[in-house]
Parts: sequence; structure tokens; C-alpha cells
Amino acid sequence: MDRRTFAGALLGGSLGGALWAQASRPKLVAWMYMIYPLEQWLADYKRTFDAWAEGGVRGIVVGPLRFWDGPPSFDYSYRRAGARLGTFAPDPQIYKDFGVDPPAPMPRDPQKEKQLQAVLENAASRGWEIMLFGPGYYGVRKSFEQDPFGALSLAAGVRDTVRAFPQAHGVIIDGAGEHHYELDFFHGGELFETRPGEEPLLRHIGIDVERWTRGMNHLRDRFHHLTPSLVRYHSDGGMLGGLALFDVNEDALFWLRARQEVTLRSMQAIRAQIDKLDRKVKLGTIPRAATFSILTTQDYQKTQVYFDYMFPKHYFWHRGFDGMYGTIARWVRKIGEWNPALDEADCFAAVKSWFGIELPGVNSLAAMELGFPDEFFTKVVYSQTRRALEAIGNPDKVIAWVSTGRNPHAGDPMPARDLNRILTESHRAGLKRFIFHPDVNLGAAEWSVISSLCGKPWKEDPTGYWPPDTPKPDTWNGGRKPTR
Repeated sequence: MDRRTFAGALLGGSLGGALWAQASRPKLVAWMYMIYPLEQWLADYKRTFDAWAEGGVRGIVVGPLRFWDGPPSFDYSYRRAGARLGTFAPDPQIYKDFGVDPPAPMPRDPQKEKQLQAVLENAASRGWEIMLFGPGYYGVRKSFEQDPFGALSLAAGVRDTVRAFPQAHGVIIDGAGEHHYELDFFHGGELFETRPGEEPLLRHIGIDVERWTRGMNHLRDRFHHLTPSLVRYHSDGGMLGGLALFDVNEDALFWLRARQEVTLRSMQAIRAQIDKLDRKVKLGTIPRAATFSILTTQDYQKTQVYFDYMFPKHYFWHRGFDGMYGTIARWVRKIGEWNPALDEADCFAAVKSWFGIELPGVNSLAAMELGFPDEFFTKVVYSQTRRALEAIGNPDKVIAWVSTGRNPHAGDPMPARDLNRILTESHRAGLKRFIFHPDVNLGAAEWSVISSLCGKPWKEDPTGYWPPDTPKPDTWNGGRKPTR
């Protein structure tokens, strides 16, 4: 009898085997997102990196690549006090080589630039993988026909950025190809609209704009004419029931497929230019959760071939933007607003039919205020992770992008317990790596969870590394120090 079988027998059959598999699986590997303001990471980075390394961090993402001339304040509309400063001087020749105009140089702070270079050098010396959150600059295309997808402009900026930061292994494009997926007008857009400036691109790649508009408006109209009878008859009817419930005709299918085509053509163009660079540059993107990915046109199976890394958004919070609970709640409310005859149960059923997701223990909007039951993590988080891994087919390409609300998404904060459950269930599903997106720096409870799962558990020592988002224990001592 081998060790696994013996352990399973001792612990009770399949449960014992599952526990053995979990215990014997390598620890999760953590990356950290060093988000804006970049200034917060420039001081005491050696002690921070030492602590992160001990806690299991093996990679970082840095950016956006901007400094700020003024207080590092932040609000949810992305406004900041002070002017934006560049993090390096663009090289005009690189942009000319790509046939685009160079960007206008920004004001700079040489001291901050020197500090940022030292931060990246230190990370590189540890063997960490370094990805940049977007290029520092983009080229300025000379005409739409020359660069319809902005691929030349992007590639020129990427080439210039990795020249300026040779420590970096690649660049991440946030939400590449993403189309709106909110039913309500929210976060600057809505599902049933043609975005400003989109029609020229559609015509350029040969899409029938009139049919596109006809299909989009047909679905929009149907979403305004749902009845209790329609929902209760069709919502549990699988794919065919959903087609009937939403009256998905040929024009509606054309619109859905054409949206996907725009995304794929864009990614093809970008990948082709990145592959022409004179050094290997890894390309990553951060798509929506698997539940929303088809509607956002970020179909993992079709898009993963264009990226070295996929960072699925493990965003589950309520309210704010981009969180799963918040998005589903807005869909439920909007469907109810458009169709007053539906009760909340009908609206939830329609959303389930459209997205194929059911939130455990949730059958009303009021229930969503009570947080996340254990089943949410064991079923929803687990399945979202499995879907991503199965679709992409290579677990080494999948790095979940984990956040728990608040800055910069304005979501209801999720406690450390929820973070722990997100990570443990994702790991159980087969996830190897994740990146943590802090608010806007780490708190003590978050770091305690991450370090315990990924490396050596953090020891709370106010004289050593202390996560900056949590006040130190002596904060309220009025400046007094212990006498012994």
C-alpha cells in the first residue's frame, strides 16, 4: 500500500485521499501588485522585499508607470492632486521606427526615477519575475487606417518601456479587448450600446454595422419585455430555454459573434507586433471572471493563445465596480426596473439563465448584504478557477488576480477570512500562483493570510516589517515608549 492509499485508509476513504492531495500539493506562490502611487514603494523597499520573500512572494507587477507631483491622494474617479510625472524619458527614434509619432514627454523627477530603478534592481537580484502594468508611454498613430487597433502604438510604447526598465520580463494589458457587460450604464458604459468611435473600426474590418445595430437593439428590446410567464417557463430550460427566453434570433447572434471578432482581431494585431520586438517580452492580460468572459468577449479558450500570462479577475465583492456580487445585483435591479411585473426571484432566475451562475444561499438582494456563505467559496470560487484552468489548458499561464474590494474599485471590503477562502479554494481547484492587489497597500490581516499560505508565517514585530495599511500597536500611546 503506497503512502497516499495508506493515508486515505486512515482518514476515511475519498475524504482522506482529498486531504492528502491538498496537504501534499506545493504551496501557493504569491506575487504582489505594487499599485499607484508608486511613491509608497520607494522607501524601505529592502525590508519590505525581505519580508515578502520570506512570506512566499516570487513576483511583482508595478504600475501604472507614473509618479505624482503632489500629495499621493486618491479618489474612485481616478483624480489625483498634483501633476502626472513620467518615470522615464521616451526615445523618439523607437516610435519613428514603428511608423508612429512619439508621445509628448512628461515632466520628470530624476530622484524618484533613480529610486524606482533601485527597487526593480533589487527585485531582479532575487530572481523574481517582474511585469509592468501597461507601458509608460504609447505612440501616437498617424491615421486610423495605418493602425486601426492601436497595435503599432502599443508595441512602440512597450519596446520603449522595456528599454527603460530592462529588469522587466513583460507588460500587462488590463482587460484587453473587453466589451461592456453591465446591463445598467455603469463604469462608463453599458452592454447595449455601440461605443463612441467604434463604428469606423467595425466598418474597417468588414462588419455589417446595420445588422450589428439591429441585433443589439433586438436583444435590448427583449430585455425590456420579460414577463413572469416567460421567465418561469424558460429560465430552467437550459440553452434552448435561454434562447427562447431572450428571443435570441440570427441578428442577435450576429451581434454577439461580431463583438467577439473585434476582440480577436485586436489581439491578433497586438500579438503580431509584440512578436516582432528585438527581445522577448511576455504579454499578459487581466480578463473578467469566467462567468462574465463570454459577454465581455474575453473567451479564455480563444484569447489565451495571444498571451503568455492570463490573470483572471478573482473579484467577488459587492457594490463598487467589477465585483461579482455587485455586478449580479445591478443586473437583478435593472431587469426589475425594466420589467416591473417580475419579482426578485424572477429577476435572479433571468440572470442565472443568461450567465449560468447561481449564488449559493442568495435568493434576494437583501441576502447579498449578509456576506459570503462558505458554499460561495467551495462552489463558485472553486468553479471559476477550474473553468479558467480548463479553458487555458496550462496552469503555468494562469495567475489569478485577487483583490478584496475598496481602492480602487470602491467595493464593499471583504475580510481576511474571505481572502483566505478565495485562496484556499482556488488552490484546491489547481491554481499555482496568484497576485494580490492591495488597497492600496497591504494590511496586517491580509499579509498574515498570504504569508501563512505561501511561505513562512509573518511574525508581528513592530520593529521589523509591518504592513503599512495597519497602524502599528504603539500608534495610540501618545508618543510614550515602554520603560522595559
